[in-house]
Amino acid sequence: MTLHLQTVPARNGLLWIRHAFKVWQRKPLALTGLFSFSMFSALLLSLLPFGGLLLVAALPLMSLGFMLATHLVLQDKTPNIQVFAAPFKVNSPQSRTQLTLCAAYAASALVMALVLNWVDGATMDQAIRALQKEMAREKPDGDAMNAIWMEPAVLKALGWHLLASTLLAIPFWHAPALVHWGGQGAMQALFSSTLGLWRNRGAFSVNAMAWAGLIMGLSLLISGAALVLGPLLLLPLLALVLLLPTLFYASLYFTFIDCFMFGAPRDLLSK
Repeated sequence: MTLHLQTVPARNGLLWIRHAFKVWQRKPLALTGLFSFSMFSALLLSLLPFGGLLLVAALPLMSLGFMLATHLVLQDKTPNIQVFAAPFKVNSPQSRTQLTLCAAYAASALVMALVLNWVDGATMDQAIRALQKEMAREKPDGDAMNAIWMEPAVLKALGWHLLASTLLAIPFWHAPALVHWGGQGAMQALFSSTLGLWRNRGAFSVNAMAWAGLIMGLSLLISGAALVLGPLLLLPLLALVLLLPTLFYASLYFTFIDCFMFGAPRDLLSK
């Protein structure tokens, strides 16, 4: 399939989220179930030797699986866990390319983790251990937990981790989809993905800020409601924990079709 790189307005970053809500409303149980399956699979992988590395390597395929699931929903079909195996049912060269991307992502993430550990002096690891110790208490001290995150060294380390994660995500954002639908090789897909995000950096910046706003707004809402409802908030909170990541992964498909003029329905909002 021929793909053509294009530049979209910055406001499309909001439309991607709106499309994700619309497509989730069509198949809420199927899409949320796929994310739940992914989390359960991640838990199982983490129990294996080198499971953490395998889990990181699987992330590009997880994003492509959700793109395929969204594509199926737009065709009025119900996606299932087979979407995660679909990239390996095309042809052998593309399957090998997908595995190459997975290996490259895992290797890059490992190098990034080593560099970050050297840069921040394991500050993040120490902060996480301190938080875990505080949360293990019978009555965790919220002020103490906030103080841990607000330490200058921790904030600086967070900044470095955010920058490194962003730089790592850019070349791999669309790469699996470019291999699957565009038949590109690994290096070409990584370059095309980077170019696509750069050309549409305005839309992606708006999209990132919108997601951050949603997360912060919901966090404040949940914190306020927890003071009133207490344990009654557990089920709604669990629903939100599943909903937001599901919506995010559903939105990935729309970032792809917008950047590369992929032949998908454009009248979703009118339905």
